[in-house]
Amino acid sequence: MAEKTRYSDSELEEFRVIINEKLKQAYADYEQLKNALNNLDGNDTSDTSPTFKVLEEGATTMSKEEAGRLAQRQMKFIQHLQAALVRIENKTYGICRETGKLIPKERLRAVPHATLSIEAKADGKR
Repeated sequence: MAEKTRYSDSELEEFRVIINEKLKQAYADYEQLKNALNNLDGNDTSDTSPTFKVLEEGATTMSKEEAGRLAQRQMKFIQHLQAALVRIENKTYGICRETGKLIPKERLRAVPHATLSIEAKADGKR
């Protein structure tokens, strides 16, 4: 029997559902980070006494920088998930970009935007 070269339409649909769920959560997380950056959550130092305000300004700046980094990272994750949906449409989803073989379903369920098999990823680190 020949080795399978791509996932079936029903298998691709299963992955589409997984990716869409991850996207929904990723967008919610991104919005939460954006709100933290814009102080839309109301959790700032405007209602504290001047003494604490001076101390908290440094912490606020660090928190905003961290939230900014997390938001950038979250947007990158969203873009990877969107690219995975494009690969599903093109029926190239789940094919390792290094080996050309199918990435195991277990890996794709855990990391649905993966483009490398575990073996190819390990070879790239050497």
